[in-house]
Amino acid sequence: MAPGNTVTTNSEAMETMTQQAPMVPAGSQRAELEVKMSRFIAHAERVTTREAAMAVVERLRGEFPDARHHCWAYFIGNPAGAASAAMSDDGEPSGTAGKPILNVIQHKGLADVVVVVVRYFGGVKLGAGGLVRAYAGATERVLAALPVERHVPRSTVVLQVDFAREQAVRHWVDTHDAVIEAVDYGDGVTIRLTVAESLIDDLESFCAANAMTLEYG
Repeated sequence: MAPGNTVTTNSEAMETMTQQAPMVPAGSQRAELEVKMSRFIAHAERVTTREAAMAVVERLRGEFPDARHHCWAYFIGNPAGAASAAMSDDGEPSGTAGKPILNVIQHKGLADVVVVVVRYFGGVKLGAGGLVRAYAGATERVLAALPVERHVPRSTVVLQVDFAREQAVRHWVDTHDAVIEAVDYGDGVTIRLTVAESLIDDLESFCAANAMTLEYG
């Protein structure tokens, strides 16, 4: 190795990959904020599709049918890559509800999350600035309490190998972010495992070099 060069080990690479994985909700959370007699009830949970996010919004509408506003925003995908987002002011002045909710989500760096803020009007108008602060504050409060975890996208694959190469597969699994789910013995060995999607190219190269068959599913 030339002076000054750095070698990255498999464990270091896996740790880096995990650190780069987005944070996602590990559960759901509620929080309340009261501003000049208006109640802001914020709800956050994990979603992975727009349809799931809209289902959460409708569920909150059903739970609080007499509330004046059900404002929301969601962010789906990796903040550092491909993602989709949407928001709604639900009758509040444009830009005073959905956008502040989404801004807080993005500031937190969260992925696959929807936040719905239900407002019960208290009789006192808050003005545009007051609404922005209230919706952002309610979102900040619920996300501060929301349990989160890192999400590493994974795929399930099936390897067909001969008996002599089973240990090589087990060694590859032990040194990479992969887990063996099942092993069946017949004319050869069928190994079903889950692996981080970022390692699929490495696994394909490993299989090609060792005359192993790889199938997805």
